[in-house]
Amino acid sequence: MFLKLIIKNALRHKLRTFLTILSVAIAILAFGLLQTFINAWYQGVEASSTIRLITRNAVSLAFPLPISYKEKIRKIDGVKAVSWGTWFGGVYKDEKNFFPSFAIDAESYLELYPEYLISEREKKEFFRDRKGFIAGKKLAERFGWKIGDIITLKGKIFPGDWEFILRGIYRGRDEYTDETQFFFHWDYLNEVLRKTGSLWADHVGWYMIGITNTDGATDISLFIDSMFKNSIAETLTETEKAFQLSFISMTETILILIRIVSFVVILIIIAVVANTMSMTYRERIQEYAIFKTLGYRSTHIGTLILGESLFLTIIGCITGIASTYPIAKIVGKMLEVYFPVFIVPTEVVYYDVIASIIVGLISSSIPAYNVVKIRIVEGLRSIG
Repeated sequence: MFLKLIIKNALRHKLRTFLTILSVAIAILAFGLLQTFINAWYQGVEASSTIRLITRNAVSLAFPLPISYKEKIRKIDGVKAVSWGTWFGGVYKDEKNFFPSFAIDAESYLELYPEYLISEREKKEFFRDRKGFIAGKKLAERFGWKIGDIITLKGKIFPGDWEFILRGIYRGRDEYTDETQFFFHWDYLNEVLRKTGSLWADHVGWYMIGITNTDGATDISLFIDSMFKNSIAETLTETEKAFQLSFISMTETILILIRIVSFVVILIIIAVVANTMSMTYRERIQEYAIFKTLGYRSTHIGTLILGESLFLTIIGCITGIASTYPIAKIVGKMLEVYFPVFIVPTEVVYYDVIASIIVGLISSSIPAYNVVKIRIVEGLRSIG
């Protein structure tokens, strides 16, 4: 009977109910998208491996390291693999066609990053062809590339038109693996840089180091940096996670503002639903007084108010969550260049549900309290 009364009361003013539920749904949708945006920002950190270290120039990533460092690093106890790479920064046909492009040591890199899945045949073709490159599945689909296509990138850091041949398309091991990257041979880049007399010839952007045990990460990092201390290119070695966090720290203020906005959205929901419940209470004071004359306790009437409030917020929450996934997919497609992994995390759904319950409880608390303390005579005299 209580459930029936709650639903009937909630649907008494259908337009008001619809608008309230719609407001809650939009707010839940906004909250979910903002939290997904924050999660996407940190995705590189979450995907970081605990058995990989990154060594870069101590001054900045803009300064290179000599390729000769690789042999010295390889001989350190606890190091099982060493690879290297350089940010290329090319564009395809037009400036707007930007994507992450790297010159890498192919064999050692793919050994260190098993999350990039590629067939053995395509891998061998890639290793064999100095001009070959591999691209992520999403990147290949974006431009309609097929195996064997000849692609030309316009170099920004390394000027000129660079020709490559697509030899493989990799897939991510899971949905959180970036499938928008472009990898080609560092040897090809270095060969051209040598001919042009570039300062980057025989230099790399950073080293990727696979270690045997995560417990030794700190000691190995300190040893590497001490080994190249006072050299022409001093190093800074850190875990892959710390390396990714160093980029995010530059935009920490923006993330804080986004978090604040996401919680302001919750306050807006509280205001909307509280206003609806206050209007409902004022309109039904006489009804509540009559309920009391019929023997209903204040707690029973308070439960009706609470139930109606939760009904509105829960329905709005379900609607908001249901719309979050398709809209997040559309937004993720639009922002694919900047956020290759834009997936609504499961915990966001939990936050949405918890937030809607809290909103329902808070927005109904004052009307429920007024019902408890109002006397029957005062209620019957009220004109709403």
